Amino acid sequence: MNVFIGLDVSLRSVAMCVLSAEGDMIEETNLDCEIEAISDHIRTKGYSVDRIGFEAGTMSQALFHGLTAEGFDVVCMESRQVSAAMSAMRNKTDKTDARGIAQILRAGWYNPVHMKSRESHEVKALLAARKAILNRCIDLENEIRGLFKAFGIRLPSRLSRLRFDEKVRPIIEADDTLAFALLPMLDVRGDLYDAYRLMEKRVIAVSRKDPVCKLLMTAPGVGPITALSFKAAVDDPARFKSSRLVGAHFGLTPRRFQSGEMNNTGRISRAGDRDVRATLYIAANSLLIVSGRPSSLKTWGLKLIRTKGVRRARIAVARKLAVILHRMWITDTPFQTEGVS
Repeated sequence: MNVFIGLDVSLRSVAMCVLSAEGDMIEETNLDCEIEAISDHIRTKGYSVDRIGFEAGTMSQALFHGLTAEGFDVVCMESRQVSAAMSAMRNKTDKTDARGIAQILRAGWYNPVHMKSRESHEVKALLAARKAILNRCIDLENEIRGLFKAFGIRLPSRLSRLRFDEKVRPIIEADDTLAFALLPMLDVRGDLYDAYRLMEKRVIAVSRKDPVCKLLMTAPGVGPITALSFKAAVDDPARFKSSRLVGAHFGLTPRRFQSGEMNNTGRISRAGDRDVRATLYIAANSLLIVSGRPSSLKTWGLKLIRTKGVRRARIAVARKLAVILHRMWITDTPFQTEGVS
């Protein structure tokens, strides 16, 4: 009997619902969130599986690759679409969620999510670790600044991260009470900053060795962080039918609401990977403001600044930059200073 299997996945358990091709309920059960437990149960029951489906989440990557390796046809569905499809359900439980996922899978009303390669996740882990260390370093710097204010000490608003210890340590050591309370915090901040600099060197080393990143960095404003983030997020450039879809994928295109005579264009959707969107925005700002390298893309962006304002121009350039980077990757062509319109 051909069946569709919906899985509602949590960290340690999985709610499973099995439906026939006609939509009849065959089985509902709970299993451990382990590849062996799921595949052994399916084979023990003797099901002929058309497809197994679940929504995107923290465990979806491991489940997808594990169940695919077991020989099953597996699909990971977009979470927002699954949530919208099941919003009419009166009660929300793991059991009803698995049932809804199975029905969506059987009906075919879903958008599959691209499952990234292990290499892509390794790069994302490196970038996430770098960002986490930097954020903790910034948190400690801000905490020290805040505690200083109670004693009437105001640090310069623009103090480079490299010189922070050099500026703050003499102030703390000059007062025994401050030294007793704040010196351990400053030492921890120093260790974190050293770790951050190490991670920064690793990111640069990885990007310099990667041929795709080297190609992407020929574009003005695009550095190691932007190149690595973009490469890891796209993973497989062939999954986009058109380079123009990349800007929308990262949430850089405006929302649209159309109904009857109403046709409103709103702010950007902010869908997709927020870190990639942020790096593209920073790259666009660097291209427009910092980079002295002339290009038709920069000229176009500067015209937008005069007509639309700085913020909207940065977003527009970031969107176009995403399209250009994807096209460069597909065609294996370095950035061309002319021809962007």
